[in-house]
Formats: sequence, structure tokens, C-alpha cells
Amino acid sequence: QVQLMESGGGLVQPGGSLRLSCTSSATISSFYTMGWYRQAPGKERESVATITRGGNTDYADSVKGRFTISRDSANKLVYLQMNSLKSEDTAVYYCNAAASSLRFWGQGTQVTVSS
Repeated sequence: QVQLMESGGGLVQPGGSLRLSCTSSATISSFYTMGWYRQAPGKERESVATITRGGNTDYADSVKGRFTISRDSANKLVYLQMNSLKSEDTAVYYCNAAASSLRFWGQGTQVTVSS
């Protein structure tokens, strides 16, 4: 069973930055896509950023130019660098990994953007 663990969430002021980390128990090249999703209270979970095995990235329009997804394959880590944070970025952020027809999720980390 693959385990994903997120870290790095917290409280930050608008305009601030945070870096989220996702540690995988499996080699991340095992997955054809890894990504970050988020879910705000009362809203559906949405994709924020994804990275494919080949290194292609994709971002939600709402975070383009502010968030960057990256990976450290040797250490089985995927990062989400979040800059210029806004109050609407407040949500629980989840790490996701997809392999064939299987999808794995972490337990999430809370990000709160507030003054």
C-alpha cells in the first residue's frame, strides 16, 4: 500500500509564501502523475497542480504564476511552492499519486491565509 504524507501547511498572511512537501513511500517514478489538490470548506476538491512522469506540469488557472510544483525523485518528494498567497487559497491541500487505475491520497495539510 502506497502512503503519502503531506507537510508544510500553516497560517500565513496574504502575500506570503509556503512550501508544501509530499513524501511517498514508493518510488515516485512508479506513478504516471503526481499532484496537489485542495478542498475549501463547502467546496469540491479541485486540482491545483500536477506533474507527469515525464516532467510535464499543469496548473489551475487560479494559481498559474504563483504556485510551482516540483519533485525530488531520489528522495521520493514532491513539492508545491506557493507564493503571493491569497485568502481564497485557504483549504486543505492533498497530495495525490496515480498509477494505472489506482489513485492514492495523503491525509492533507491545512493552509490558512489570513491577516
